[in-house]
Amino acid sequence: MSDWFFKRGRRTGIDWMSLDSRLDSALSDLWSFCKDVWDACSSFFARFKLTGWRRLLAEAGSESLTLCLGGFFVLYALALPAFLDFDEARFFTGRYSVTFLDAAGNEIGQRGILHNDAVPLEEIPDAVIHATLATEDRRFFEHFGVDVIGTTRALIENLRANDVVQGGSTLSQQLAKNLFLSSERSLDRKIKEAFLALLLETRFTKREILKLYLDRAYLGGGAFGVEAASQFYFGKSVREVNLAEAALLAGLYKAPTSYAPHVNLPASRARTNEVLQNLVDAGYYTAAQAHEARLNPARIVETRTATSPDWFLDWAFEEIQRLMAGRNQYVLTARTTVDLTMQKQADEALVSFLKQNGRRLRMNSGSIVAMETDGAVRALTGGPDYGESQFNRATHARRQPGSSFKIYVYAAALENGYKPTSMVRDSSRSCGRWHPQNYGGSRGGGARMPLGVALARSLNTTAAELSFAVGREKVIELTQRLGITGIRKTCSMALGDYGFPPIQHVGAAAVFANGGMSATPYGILDIVNSRGELIYDRSRDEPERERLVSQEVAEGLNQMMHQVVTSGTGQRAALDFTHVVGKTGTSTGPRDVWFLGFTGKYVGAVWLGNDDNRPMANGNTGGQLAAPLWASFMSVAHRSMNIPTIPGLQPHPVQVAEQQRIAELKRTDPAAAAALSGARRAPSLTMSGPARDALKRITSELRKAAGVTEPEPASTPGPSIPTSRASGDRADLGLGRASSPTIP
Repeated sequence: MSDWFFKRGRRTGIDWMSLDSRLDSALSDLWSFCKDVWDACSSFFARFKLTGWRRLLAEAGSESLTLCLGGFFVLYALALPAFLDFDEARFFTGRYSVTFLDAAGNEIGQRGILHNDAVPLEEIPDAVIHATLATEDRRFFEHFGVDVIGTTRALIENLRANDVVQGGSTLSQQLAKNLFLSSERSLDRKIKEAFLALLLETRFTKREILKLYLDRAYLGGGAFGVEAASQFYFGKSVREVNLAEAALLAGLYKAPTSYAPHVNLPASRARTNEVLQNLVDAGYYTAAQAHEARLNPARIVETRTATSPDWFLDWAFEEIQRLMAGRNQYVLTARTTVDLTMQKQADEALVSFLKQNGRRLRMNSGSIVAMETDGAVRALTGGPDYGESQFNRATHARRQPGSSFKIYVYAAALENGYKPTSMVRDSSRSCGRWHPQNYGGSRGGGARMPLGVALARSLNTTAAELSFAVGREKVIELTQRLGITGIRKTCSMALGDYGFPPIQHVGAAAVFANGGMSATPYGILDIVNSRGELIYDRSRDEPERERLVSQEVAEGLNQMMHQVVTSGTGQRAALDFTHVVGKTGTSTGPRDVWFLGFTGKYVGAVWLGNDDNRPMANGNTGGQLAAPLWASFMSVAHRSMNIPTIPGLQPHPVQVAEQQRIAELKRTDPAAAAALSGARRAPSLTMSGPARDALKRITSELRKAAGVTEPEPASTPGPSIPTSRASGDRADLGLGRASSPTIP
């Protein structure tokens, strides 16, 4: 019989019987050893066997130790993110404080922190400290950073009221939030806040935490800390505030925007009365003292300049933060591009229009942006009332442009072989289940017409078909090239179905206004630091402008957009002293109405609508509402008739006459012509001697003609620019236009 354990007759096999016997023996010995060890351990631990209450106590201790160990790891996991956020460098700096100047170097406003921690705690009045503690944290000197009793009491009161009527955060927690965290309402933030408060309590004394809180709390108006807030609201140091003023300051901790006296005086007075009652309840003051403070409320000083271009400054401050990111420069002075006269005219035009027509048209909001063709923003109005809402609709509201978006579709068509005279049809293919319809509901009659006529009539069918024929990807690429973000490829993209901010719309249109060169909106000319060092200069630090579209495409689109104003939907935007090109826009509803247009000097856009996106009155369009408002503003914004010619168009007769007048003036009086030309350019920080002398001579002659006595010479002579209409203003040419539009 063949033995399968052996191969090819070799007798070198394994003794499997012996191996099995040894394995069984080893396992048996191991099992016996384990039983002996178990018995030994059992005998040893039997000596410690507890019964009765001792066993219960031991079990409780064992379970508690286990829970504590698990809790330690859980707390460590929760606290670690908070400890990583702890950075003592944030106690002192890291935010911007910017003083803004106009182009001539005159201060026009400030943005950023107004911070002052120079007042020691010993010199801060007791009224301020007591009002803070009575309102925000009465047990401040008793808890360890987290007030368990106060939190529990607040939780019970909130449950009773079924609303948040009390807060449980201590001063330490609020300081931790102010220094290290955002204001988001989330469980994660509250957990971090609690751990950071505990960490602050271990690092600083109670007096140091109180001083940090009084110096770092935001109290509205850009003021951080009670000293800066006192200067802002009362025009004096916090050392001098009385009880009523201290109560007003303490009332701002909760919601400085809601309770700031400049924003809502009745709410501020009501909140101050609550703080005064808290002082009485906490035992710091008597009811008679609180009553006396109510009878003599705090007197507020108006610190914001009446002519402050707030919307523009908010946007310019964002530009400052972008330009200065990573430079470790925080106290800055910036010279801007704003034209205060134009800014005031834009503000008044929008407010006047909404007051006259807002209720009837069921709209309550709008924005106006105006810039020069190179991107220099001259006026920016972000809403009807800055005091009521600081949301900047000109720079942050993403509103559907409607048919004003069609200019990019037509520009893409021009880049891909179309001409303004190319024949197109009033019809379009379907896109899925969507089929474009013209204003009024028709799907197009199929009539043939030139490309410019189709744009002037704002035909939806033709615009949609162009986007399909050219390629929607190419339209999106063009908008991105021009600085518009967020456009998506949809069937109705050509009709402006996706929103973007008005300032992007104006910046993109400026490319066509200047003949195809880049025109990114900008508001900062130069920046100096606290030592007076020039750290940013636009002409030095920004790259050269590049060509974004060809001159031929820009001129062709301008010619077609000129037809929109002369014979199309934008006829109410026409000006009688210069050529205008533009495009109207109306979104579904209508929820948005636009007019985007430019002259040879300024590019501007008007948007009207509602902040909550409610529809306006039916039948209103951009051509009926926004176009006349745009014309009203632009008619007063142009203070000189020496307006450049729009690329692709012939000079306007008024501009021809003005240029001839200037040429004649150069021939007869070169100095006066040079001065006149210099006066009409954007003001700069310096002026040549001949120009200054010429301006003085012109001023003197104008004063004599008006019968005005010559003023006494100032100690430091400077240029004086007359405010008369005798220097070529359009009013002398009979070209004025009413400041507020008439809506038929």
